[in-house]
Amino acid sequence: MDWITTITAWLDSLSDDPERLRLIYATLIGGAVFLVVLAVAALVNGLSDPMRKRVLSISETPRGPLARKNLSPSAIASLGDLLVPKGDSRRNKTAALLRHADWRTEGAIRVFYGVKLAAMVLTPLLVLGVLNVALAMPLDVVLPYALVAAGVGYIAPDLLLAWFARRRQERLRRGLPDAMDLLVVCSEAGLSLSASIQRVASELSIPHPDLADELAQFPLQTRAGMDSRAALKDLEERTGLEDIQSLVTTLLQGMRFGTSIADTLRIYSDELRDKRLQRAQEQAARVGTLMLLPLMLCIMPSFFLVVLGPAVLGALAALSR
Repeated sequence: MDWITTITAWLDSLSDDPERLRLIYATLIGGAVFLVVLAVAALVNGLSDPMRKRVLSISETPRGPLARKNLSPSAIASLGDLLVPKGDSRRNKTAALLRHADWRTEGAIRVFYGVKLAAMVLTPLLVLGVLNVALAMPLDVVLPYALVAAGVGYIAPDLLLAWFARRRQERLRRGLPDAMDLLVVCSEAGLSLSASIQRVASELSIPHPDLADELAQFPLQTRAGMDSRAALKDLEERTGLEDIQSLVTTLLQGMRFGTSIADTLRIYSDELRDKRLQRAQEQAARVGTLMLLPLMLCIMPSFFLVVLGPAVLGALAALSR
């Protein structure tokens, strides 16, 4: 029992030194936040690992692209009911962003607004705990920071959702040219459109898992009885990508007029390659403009200092004499 006595004496000594106690509280809070960030990063990396998805796809438990985890815990969803907008336009916009970010489970919009409400409430409480309790700042000084933290907690989920949607669309855009080349090869080999898309999805499951996931849903929907045109329209709405919208429009026109699917895909594949080349050239042309600010802030002052510095010093010395 000596160690209990030692710990009790140490805690009593801490109560006599409030500065050390605040430092320990701040250290514990920082360590807890660091561990939470590490856990979230490990969870995100594990869920987005393409090798893990491939292993799960061939495991004993079937996990197709439509069999997603339920993201609707009852507590968070009930919180989301308090904040879900009543207007259809805003609610549909948020639902579309959730679909573009690959969060399509039933009740995902309720979970999103529940997380938003929780962030809006917990963020100011965390700020109050750190600044008022750990750092012993006055409450009237801490309250503005808490209000700012509440605003950040309200806005941050929307910004993160838009960022996740843009990031996933960029991954889809990068993998689309490779998918088009494989579709052309499969179509010219005599496979139907559904069989070609299914084969391409299986081939792209590791290099481009997001695009493979989207394409794999098309044959599943057609097998379930959905019309091919409706399945293509659903692919367009799920991704929200301009290139895929153009592809769906091209395929629908080909089906309507009875043209060859292989020729249609080959023409669009060439156009997509040209678009990617033009996009790369546009980004390369922007480099000169983007370099102006670093040049003006970092290089030009040093250049003028080296070139004009000796002359200015000489002139000042001459004037002083």
